Amino acid sequence: MKIKIKKDLLLENLNKVSKAISTKNLVPALAGIKFDLTNEGLTLTASDNDITIRSFIENDENMTIDEEGSIIIQGRYILDIVRKLPDKIINLEVFDELKVIISTEHSEYNLNGINKNEYPNINLELNKTPILINSKIFKDLVNQTAFAASTDEARPPLTGLNFKIVGDLLECNCTDSYRLARKILKLNSNVETDYNIVIPSKNIVEFSRLLTDDDKNIELHIFNNKILFKYDNIVFQSRLINGTFPNTTNLLPKESMLKLTVKVDDLYNVIDRVSILTSDKEKNVVTLETNGNILTMKSSSAEIGRVEENMQILKDKEEDIKISFSARYAMEALKVLTQEECEISFVGEVNPIIFKAKGNDDLIQLVLPIRTY
Repeated sequence: MKIKIKKDLLLENLNKVSKAISTKNLVPALAGIKFDLTNEGLTLTASDNDITIRSFIENDENMTIDEEGSIIIQGRYILDIVRKLPDKIINLEVFDELKVIISTEHSEYNLNGINKNEYPNINLELNKTPILINSKIFKDLVNQTAFAASTDEARPPLTGLNFKIVGDLLECNCTDSYRLARKILKLNSNVETDYNIVIPSKNIVEFSRLLTDDDKNIELHIFNNKILFKYDNIVFQSRLINGTFPNTTNLLPKESMLKLTVKVDDLYNVIDRVSILTSDKEKNVVTLETNGNILTMKSSSAEIGRVEENMQILKDKEEDIKISFSARYAMEALKVLTQEECEISFVGEVNPIIFKAKGNDDLIQLVLPIRTY
């Protein structure tokens, strides 16, 4: 194997696949990045058995291929070496099957490689009929829902994003049992098979970080126990979580007792300021109270003190409400609403609170209230 390649191009693709390098080292080869060089180009693969990332660099003017071949190179070393080399062109050559020489005009590194046959056989075969989603829309979907996933491994399905795909609708749900984030997307075409899958939230967030702000399509390839995302020159594979995701539809109130209309930024800032004096940073409970067209937000702590702040609101009914909830959960829900104004719906003091952008039912954020008596 022998190649001359532009440093920035190699580094960019090493950074992409390195997210999947195994740190547990149960299989030594998985601590490395597999290099497969053919006349078509260079393929880089990394995996930790939970996710696998493959990146393909097409043979063009940015590389010169002298000899085909395959080798596994220790991930942390190849990444550090390429990142710190000042030269624009890097030579990579394999001698005696396992000796790797990385050289430039002024530097030379000799590394011990790992035989390509020690790498696990990972099947990255794609479907013939993938589901297509615009990359910008997909990135928004993940940003607006994944934060609500649970971190408690005792209930594995709650640590993931639930994708329900029926016809031309994709419904994404994410909950930790104290809040719910729901986003509904209309796909460009009907999907022949219905799907109800749960993807680990940390994996899908990792994939979304690879997406740039272009308008390319992502291909979703769904199998019984895994999902593959194909985007640009990347294939990203994740396992699926076994188990049934709870039916969250029943959580959403059919009617509201009271609906408020407020500016998203104003409400976010008020909650942020009032939560400063909450003693429990995990729950950081604040209380919302309405009186006519005035909303009062307050919090108190026996050790710290109390705070109260008022703001103008619009109401759809004359009723008033007093309700307590987690400031952090409410702020995270408000943060992902993209419109200037939002609607907050209440059913009662012990029922879920619904946050959504004004006039937009595609994204719903639900937060459960907290009893303070």
